[in-house]
Amino acid sequence: MLAVLAPRYWGAHLLALVLVAAAAGLGWWQYDSYQARRAAEAVDLTQATPLALTDVMGPDDRYPGDRVGQPVTVEGTWVPSGTVLVSGRRHEGRDGYWLVTPLAVGGADAPALPVVLGWTADPDRAPAPPRGDGAVVGWLQPTDGTGETDTDRTDDVIPQVRTADLIQHVEQDLYGAYAVLDHDRSPVVPGADTLVPADLEELPPPAGGTGLRNLLYALEWVVFGGFAAFVWWRYVRDVTRAGRGEAAEQESASGPPVPSGT
Repeated sequence: MLAVLAPRYWGAHLLALVLVAAAAGLGWWQYDSYQARRAAEAVDLTQATPLALTDVMGPDDRYPGDRVGQPVTVEGTWVPSGTVLVSGRRHEGRDGYWLVTPLAVGGADAPALPVVLGWTADPDRAPAPPRGDGAVVGWLQPTDGTGETDTDRTDDVIPQVRTADLIQHVEQDLYGAYAVLDHDRSPVVPGADTLVPADLEELPPPAGGTGLRNLLYALEWVVFGGFAAFVWWRYVRDVTRAGRGEAAEQESASGPPVPSGT
């Protein structure tokens, strides 16, 4: 065993130590990033001070994972022709629909943010969509990703609040998010007062894959560090065995010890 401590092997030991330490450090960094993302998602922002939508995200930005439930203020022009009903939404044990109308942020032809105006059990009794200029306060949410498909694109009923489904009903770009109208803090929206406010607990949670990449990277660094340690262990074992073999050969070559007194 003392053979592996010889100066000529110090470089190999140092390299193994550096590789394992680097893998451990990078793995911890990625895991810490994963935990930070999860902690950010867990923050309840629903009662926070509303921020302007344009201060939170732009029309071409990806959804900010740390802003799920953030109240936002949005001003613009309603796009009534883009109004849809989202099926499969429950309220107090009953199936129903969300009424969603896009609000073009800044002008009639500008990118629009879909706004959930409320819930109704009977789509035939849904109010007419708002028109003209509008201003709302709502909770920002990422679009759905349940994988359900719209089997009938000829009507205005869709199975989820997904950009790929919503874009079929408007002539302009859409934000990669939507807002749920806050009936208490929002200015009056024509027709919305006849709808039941969408309950926050019914809103979809943030995507489960948020931060998953960091966790996978952390696991990769753990595997790399373990592999480096395994290679070093094999190297030490081989050097130790080689040293023992050389010692045995030298002992055999020197012959048996000569008895004293002869």
